[in-house]
Amino acid sequence: MTAQRCQLASSISLILLIALCLAWEGWLAPLRPGGSWMILKGALLLLPLFGILRGKRYTYKWLSLLIQFYLLEGLLRATTEQGLSQWLAIGETLLATLLFLMLILYIRTTRPAAENKKAAQSD
Repeated sequence: MTAQRCQLASSISLILLIALCLAWEGWLAPLRPGGSWMILKGALLLLPLFGILRGKRYTYKWLSLLIQFYLLEGLLRATTEQGLSQWLAIGETLLATLLFLMLILYIRTTRPAAENKKAAQSD
């Protein structure tokens, strides 16, 4: 897979994950009626958005660590909640998994040649 395709898939999945988190905690199925502070989890994902859209490798690296918390939350809530919240959690899990995979693929495909030589020597 090329770096451009990974970047496009990462961008789309991040935007969808932001929209899902904001809609989930703001209107669809918030923890408390009228919304909750959990909406900030979606707003937090706005921080790396421009770095992802511009293809900043450093942003891809640190987002690959942060996105694991969204994966964990999605898995936890998918197994403990019922109804709409459970389906939204499954959606969060799928989007976080896709985003994580695309982040890792982008990082690997844009690795500088010097790092490629070191990786080849250590194998």
